[in-house]
Amino acid sequence: QVQLVESGGGSVQAGDSLRLSCAASGGTIGAYAMGWFRQAPGKEREFVSAINRGGDNVQYAHFVEDRFTITRDNVKNTVDLQMNSLKPEDTAVYFCVADRQTYRIATMRAVEYTGQGTQVTVSS
Repeated sequence: QVQLVESGGGSVQAGDSLRLSCAASGGTIGAYAMGWFRQAPGKEREFVSAINRGGDNVQYAHFVEDRFTITRDNVKNTVDLQMNSLKPEDTAVYFCVADRQTYRIATMRAVEYTGQGTQVTVSS
């Protein structure tokens, strides 16, 4: 059973940056594609980004617009999401997810593991 714990969220101003981190325990993330979902108040959960097991294929939602970068460290068992040029519409709870298939993350299928989430609040 893999546990995912997110950190790095917070309250920032528009235009600022945040780096979210996801630490895995109970298993090695090398066996999984990893990614991030987010859910804003009153809205459905949506896909943000995914990275395959080897880290050489990444995908982003259209709203990212080259502002976010997902990376992984299979030795440290971590996945990060660097978020730059944040906008108020990026305000949401961000969830780290893991699944053996990248496409299941990118297409919002029921993934194998989901963290508890970290709050990101961006004010104008």
